[in-house]
Parts: sequence; C-alpha cells; structure tokens
Amino acid sequence: MNPATTALRAGWTRGRIELRQSFTNGADLFAHFLWPGLMVATMFFIRDMSFGTSGLLLGTLALPSILGMNVATGMISMSQQLTADREDGTLLRAKATPHGMPAYLIGKVISVSGSLLADLVIFLVPGMLIVEGLRIGPGTWPTLGWVLVLGLVATLPLGAVLGSAFASARAQGLIQLPYLALIGISGIFYPITALPEWLQWIAQVFPIYWMGLGMRSALLPDSAATVEIGESWRHLETVSVLGVWAVLGLLVAPVVLRRMARGESGSTVAARRERALQRVQ
Repeated sequence: MNPATTALRAGWTRGRIELRQSFTNGADLFAHFLWPGLMVATMFFIRDMSFGTSGLLLGTLALPSILGMNVATGMISMSQQLTADREDGTLLRAKATPHGMPAYLIGKVISVSGSLLADLVIFLVPGMLIVEGLRIGPGTWPTLGWVLVLGLVATLPLGAVLGSAFASARAQGLIQLPYLALIGISGIFYPITALPEWLQWIAQVFPIYWMGLGMRSALLPDSAATVEIGESWRHLETVSVLGVWAVLGLLVAPVVLRRMARGESGSTVAARRERALQRVQ
C-alpha cells in the first residue's frame, strides 16, 4: 500500500474516532449545543426587527450570515486543537509514527469539518422555525454546498497556520479579539452597507464577509440583494476571494507545519508541561 493511501486511511479512522468522541463526551457535547443555542436565542430576539426602510427583517438577514460565520469558526477550532495537541505531546507522538503527520492532519480536518456540519444543523433547524422569509428550494442546496466547501478550504489551512504559530493554549486568546472584531465589521448581524466605507473595504479582505454573503445568496430571495454592496450577490467575487485565501493557506500551511514539526521534541513538550505546572501553582 502506498504512503498516501496509508495516511488517508489512518486519517479517516482517526477523524471518525475524534468526531464520535466529541458527541459522547459531556463537555464536548455541551459545547456543540452552547454556541448554536446562543445564536438561536439571538435569532429569537431580533426576528421582528427591520432594517431601515428595506422591508427586510434582521433575523432573516442574520440567519444565513451566522451560518457563514460558523463555518469560519473552523479556523479557530483547528488552531486551538492543534495548539492543544502540540502542548500535550499528541503532535509529537504523531510525528514519531510512520506517515503520522499527514494522517494527523487528515483526521483533524475530518473531525473539525464534521463537528462544524453538526453545529450548523443544530442551529439551522430551529432557526428556520423562528425566522420567516427564507428561500428554500432546489437552487438553495448547490449554493450552500459550494460556499461551505470553499469556505472550509479557505479557512482550515489558515487555522493550521495559526495553531503552528502558538506554543501554548493560553496564547490562543490573542486570536479571539481580532476574530470578534472581524465578525463585528463583516455584516453578520447587520448589513455591511450600514458601516463606513473604509470598514467595508477592510471586511472584504477577509473570508468571513464573503462566506456570510454566499450563504445569504443561497437562503434569501433575490430582492434582499438590495441591501448588499452593489446590490448584488457577487458570486464571482466570492469565489475569487475565497479561492485566493484557499490557495494561500494550502501553500503556506504545509511549510509552516513541517517547520513546526521539526522543532517538536520530548524536551520541548516537557518544558511546556513544566511551565504549565508553574502557572497552576
């Protein structure tokens, strides 16, 4: 059996085990329902609020945007899990196993993507019962599919890069504030056209805005595009920007991960554990 097939099979098995464990562990199961539950509660409170004189409800605009935002959180999940595995020695053990690193990364992509899909369903099903005015039809699912796949390819490699950059889980907090700031300017809970133009330009550099826009184009009627930039869903621009991020991540992530893996050793893991114990004491 060739190395690629071996790594793929091992990664698939590892990913399925990690995904199954996340739905049988109490803490992980709680996390699966906490964030979607908070978002459903948000939908409930803004479901009847309207955006200006457009006649569109904020809940209707926000639901697909939140789907796009949740896909982008895969970047954060990938980063946090990779850093945690690096800190506790899991990554070192994978490195010491034949084809261990490719299998580890394949498994992590499967487990993170599977968790995201489950969280999207947990949010979407009750959200559709609360929010009115969504367009659900034959054309909905293909658009949802390509936005979801392209969004994952654009963000998961970036999460691996960020996870390689931080040696401890505590340092992951540095990611949270910039990420929350991007959510705030990316038109997730309120149309981006309500923001100053210079903030609109900043938001359009990053994937979160485009993933929200892509989801809105799938789930909202065409008339809702009037509140978007250029009064258009801009599918070509969505594919272009997410595609650029995907190519960038796929080129940079392997280089950064190889460099990070070379620096892992028993002594570095032991030193991290010693520092962690000192902080607890």
